[in-house]
Amino acid sequence: MGKILGHLEPKRVWDIFEEICQIPRPSKKEQRIARYILDFAVKHDLETRQDKTGNIVVLKKATKGNENLKTVVLQSHIDMVCEKDSDVEHDFNTDPIRPRIDNGWVKATGTTLGADDGIGMAVQLAILESGSIEHGPVECLFTVDEETGLTGAFSLEKDLLQGRILLNLDSEDEGELFIGCAGGIDTQARFGFIKEIPDTNYKHYKIFVSGLKGGHSGDDINKHRGNANKILNRILWDCERMFDIRLSHIDGGNLHNAIPREAYAVVAVPSRHLKSFEELVLNLMNELKTEFRINEPDLNITLVEAEKPDFVIDPETQNNLLNALYACPHGVMAMSPDITDLVETSTNLASVKMRPDEILVSTSQRSSYESSKKNVANMVASVFHLAGAKTRHGNGYPGWIPDLNSKILEITKKAYKDLFDKEPKVLAIHAGLECGIIGEKYPGMDMISFGPTIKGAHSPDERLEIDTVPKFWELTLEVLKNIPEK
Repeated sequence: MGKILGHLEPKRVWDIFEEICQIPRPSKKEQRIARYILDFAVKHDLETRQDKTGNIVVLKKATKGNENLKTVVLQSHIDMVCEKDSDVEHDFNTDPIRPRIDNGWVKATGTTLGADDGIGMAVQLAILESGSIEHGPVECLFTVDEETGLTGAFSLEKDLLQGRILLNLDSEDEGELFIGCAGGIDTQARFGFIKEIPDTNYKHYKIFVSGLKGGHSGDDINKHRGNANKILNRILWDCERMFDIRLSHIDGGNLHNAIPREAYAVVAVPSRHLKSFEELVLNLMNELKTEFRINEPDLNITLVEAEKPDFVIDPETQNNLLNALYACPHGVMAMSPDITDLVETSTNLASVKMRPDEILVSTSQRSSYESSKKNVANMVASVFHLAGAKTRHGNGYPGWIPDLNSKILEITKKAYKDLFDKEPKVLAIHAGLECGIIGEKYPGMDMISFGPTIKGAHSPDERLEIDTVPKFWELTLEVLKNIPEK
């Protein structure tokens, strides 16, 4: 296909980013993008290392006169979140992302864009191929499976990297330098159920919640966006109490680190209650649209007739599930007392999935403090435990404790001020960055994270602000020029 972004600057960064968009790279299926990076290194006569998990390091020697500078690690992840609108035909395993320009932003067509973290990769590769950029020894680290488990970072081998300064290129607000991040953990609940034959005196409906913004369960959790699972469950809970509906199927959300945008359920309604049921659902629709009119103006709730299902789940499990989903917390649990406007602790009711013999509920918790992370994870687990579900926690990942005396922070702040004549913001982020894990693997690693402006990450509304990419590029190069000597 022709170049859509080829006229944008810096040209090589955008050209490489558009090439990356053509390569499918779902989490855990990064073989093709890994092959692209390795071939890129061969083409430019660069040394590579790859560990057993698939993480890649591409090494580039210092430019002339900079041989005595300390080695710098530039780091991004090579997988992307694969989310699409329900009416879009797209196979993330085979189809390319289709970027387009829209009023100062680069977006995809009905899918996530993959700027998280494709644009970081593009900057690394543009530096690796350049013959004119000043820098000391560089190690470009490309990690796998960041989005669904931070697997690459967890599996980093301790001799893979030599550098002890790391620039993480995976932040999403230009002008902000991140020196800390939240730790996280996943909590799952499983409800076994008994299949029962639907009564012949029931009529069947599908209730569908859509049009929500969704977004990143860390960055966007404080924006009061609707959670499709919670909204759908409010309708089901009221209808169960009023009309003895039976639940046949429920499905909502996909990823542990995305606020769910869509959810649906198939229910059986006693024939004697049909009119009252339809009226109640219509009233609830209007109430919810009014409630979310500011933060979710495109919220859509539809009720349509459905074919008779093969089964409904037993009443006890249904009641336990709906009560647990209602009681399960979602959203901000605490704000940081130390850093203004930083979320300290949160939880995300991420997905509800039916399997042949169980219903799986997935949630994720984040906090700046390990103790608070465990506390809210236990709070979520206790809700489902009381409802009779089997619960388990994932392994979790550590946070990254800010170091205000960091040398690379000092260098990056000065570089930003020199380039753009204003002070950058220095912040921590309520999201999981690989820095926490890398810092644990490599004690003494001096780290900072920055990037261009990306909005709507982890949703089909993901968009990359064009004017912030040159600033991201210039800042990276300026920092490389000012790395101290060994």
